[in-house]
Amino acid sequence: MTAAPKAQPVVQFAGVSKSFGEVKAVDDISFDIRRGEFFSILGPSGCGKTTTLRLLAGFEAPDEDGGEVRLLGETVNKKRPYERKIAMVFQNYALFPHLTVARNVSFGLEQRKTPKTEIEGRVQRALEMVRLNPEVFSGRMPGQLSGGQRQRVALARALVLEPAILLLDEPLGAIDLKLRKEMQLELKALNQQLGTTFVYVTHDQQEALTMSDRIAVMDTGRVAQLGTPAEIYENPRTAFVARFIGESNFFDGRADRRTGGQWVVARPGGGTFEVPDHPSVSQAQDVRIAVRPEWMDVQKPDSIPPGENALVGIIRDIIYLGETMHVIVTVPGTGDVTVALRNEGQLIKPLLWKRGDTAAVAWLPEDCQILEQE
Repeated sequence: MTAAPKAQPVVQFAGVSKSFGEVKAVDDISFDIRRGEFFSILGPSGCGKTTTLRLLAGFEAPDEDGGEVRLLGETVNKKRPYERKIAMVFQNYALFPHLTVARNVSFGLEQRKTPKTEIEGRVQRALEMVRLNPEVFSGRMPGQLSGGQRQRVALARALVLEPAILLLDEPLGAIDLKLRKEMQLELKALNQQLGTTFVYVTHDQQEALTMSDRIAVMDTGRVAQLGTPAEIYENPRTAFVARFIGESNFFDGRADRRTGGQWVVARPGGGTFEVPDHPSVSQAQDVRIAVRPEWMDVQKPDSIPPGENALVGIIRDIIYLGETMHVIVTVPGTGDVTVALRNEGQLIKPLLWKRGDTAAVAWLPEDCQILEQE
């Protein structure tokens, strides 16, 4: 029995580069985006994520010898934005202030010479899709809307075109936190409901983890790592990814010996810790690991569970964060290590630790994330 043919990606970047003068904003990136997935491009300011989106939209073209952008299997380097089967939601929404909500949503349809008999029904369905009652909002002007409502109108204006691919450039950045969290879930639900491919640019790690099927993490114009939210959070390839996605503690050492399927790593200032066997680890090699604060615990130095790594230090600070308590332990030769403990109620079950206590930070060897050299 032959295997089913693999579906053609809807988007392909093949060795794509884009320069602005001497600055290489995008540097030889290659990845595919699958049909119907919610794909996020994540990174700090200046990493090249918005330029990547603009290359896909057709607002920028790759360098002359800068690879190919392909949509639905076709190279589109020289195609104009309106020749691509895409729609885009901008960060500032870009609504026409002199047009009503209905006219803003219908604008793209009118430009495409859609029959007038179709336009009203499609505008109504698009507004209902983003939970704006057409009877209430169709006649309003953008200046009469809240930030969240303007964001929904911009989304409806893109969805009404029934694009194969929807591009979103940090569209939730200007709305308050509570509404932003609601809209994250709504966007993910729309993606699943419509089957439209969403390509989403953001600098917000939590946003990307919440909504995405896969994430491309960008750093200085390159893709530092591509994977599912769980792969990127639980198995970061580099210190940059481990630092940018959530919080991490970093420890350095040199592989000393292999025992029982694990490596014993000698720390520069003395002592050891153990890490799982890994293809990148060999005898006498420098090793750098990351450990998430929530995968660590604080123990008394004489009560460390068998088989766990442990470093002894002094509790410098305890930070109350509501759901969690961050215990900062200063370890000689390492510096501050952050441990995230579940808050079980400080008024009825307070932490047993206080500033100045001697304590050990402990974690399991399998919770070590072994990092590649950058």
